[in-house]
Amino acid sequence: MLVFAKRNVLLYFRDKSAVFFSLLAVFILIALYVFFLGDLIADGVPDFPAKHWLLLSWIIAGIVTVTSVTTTLGAFSVMVNDQATNAYKDFRVTPIKQSVLLGGYIISSLSIGFLMCSMTLLVANAMLFATGEPVLSFIQIIQSVGVIFLAVLTAGSMISLLVIFFKTSPAFAAASTVIGTLVGFLTGIYIPIGTLPAYLQSLIHIFPISHIAALLRQILMDAPMAEAFAQAPVEVKESFQLNMGVFFKVNGWQISPFVSVVYLLLITIIFFILSVSVMKYSRR
Repeated sequence: MLVFAKRNVLLYFRDKSAVFFSLLAVFILIALYVFFLGDLIADGVPDFPAKHWLLLSWIIAGIVTVTSVTTTLGAFSVMVNDQATNAYKDFRVTPIKQSVLLGGYIISSLSIGFLMCSMTLLVANAMLFATGEPVLSFIQIIQSVGVIFLAVLTAGSMISLLVIFFKTSPAFAAASTVIGTLVGFLTGIYIPIGTLPAYLQSLIHIFPISHIAALLRQILMDAPMAEAFAQAPVEVKESFQLNMGVFFKVNGWQISPFVSVVYLLLITIIFFILSVSVMKYSRR
């Protein structure tokens, strides 16, 4: 299984277009912040201490969240290509078990997603340093890596079910770009959640990946929020957190990090069971 997973990882990184398209949504997101959204969001909030640090940390959390989905999705392109070129049928006539093949695709995709997200976090930390803001502490990096691992697991479980229905590489590439853009919207990364209609906020609360974004915001924005709201009433800080998607509140109940983690683990288990079942059924 690990040998087959290694083969998939090497094929992914050899295909420069696959790597590019898996990061395309991230590039679009960065461009939007640089040329448009960054100033729009900054102008929408009053001036306060550590404002730039706080908003930059919010943006980094969003970028890492989108990366966890798009790179894991892009890594599954190897599986789609194998189906499109009938290479998968060649594997089926070998002594390799079907479960080994499926496990190899999943392990390679999760590994690629985790690696790319970790690299994105390191680049973001370098960006904080370059802009003169405090860099992430060792504890923040460890906590973020833990959330990234959970993010890749959750995204991988959902994507492994989705990719079964793609039979050609062009269709998969087009869908990947659309999905990456939609993920950014459904996690409240392009626009603060508090500015959206109530029904969209409810949809975001249900969408699993939005909980990844919230967990990362809680970690990355903790220090700048402490400085920014040191002299502000608690109600002002809570209003900001809810508006920016740092925490979610459903029917007056604030969702804790523990509940978000449990929710993500349940989603991961359910989708992995569904995807493995559908894969086995579709290849009989």
